Amino acid sequence: MQFNFLQRLFGKRDRPPARDGSPAPVAVKVVAAPHEPLLDEARALLRGVGAVALAERVRVEWHSRMRSTAGLAFPGRSVVRLNPKLREFGEAEIRRTLLHELAHLLAHERAGRRRIAPHGVEWRRACSDLGLTDEKRTHDLPLPRRTVARRHHYRCPACATVLARVQPLRRGSACLRCCRAHNRGSYDARFRFVKVEPPV
Repeated sequence: MQFNFLQRLFGKRDRPPARDGSPAPVAVKVVAAPHEPLLDEARALLRGVGAVALAERVRVEWHSRMRSTAGLAFPGRSVVRLNPKLREFGEAEIRRTLLHELAHLLAHERAGRRRIAPHGVEWRRACSDLGLTDEKRTHDLPLPRRTVARRHHYRCPACATVLARVQPLRRGSACLRCCRAHNRGSYDARFRFVKVEPPV
């Protein structure tokens, strides 16, 4: 009896058929497709700059849901995601985007637990080490742009900097500028962002 309860609780649930008797629609999950040649190149580049542990963990994927962004880096998961539309702009643009995103992973790997700015000194140094010079923060490719409302606003209690966000901040987010100025870049609760009403 207990087993049946657990099976009902955690087992797959069949969707009920539609009212007209046709089978229920099956949800399609978007899966990122790995890219082996780019992965091999990424690993070779990272080993070349001494980031052997990162080279073993890194993954490179094409992600079909990306629209306006050329690439994304996820340091916590050691993942680089690339927009499939990059193929329309040639191999050179694919490689430049790969290096740009790998530099994010490398910068975070070197920083360890220390907080760093997304496109700060550490990222620029990583770009240089990977052979990417004079890199800009954002791409200028003619990818479709979208405007997303920034509904969440936060203020630093010390410097009064207002931060506008699309997604709410995670718990414990603090002003990086003040943490750097007064606590050597480590988290300090005195500079934790406080949610405020959006400006009219």
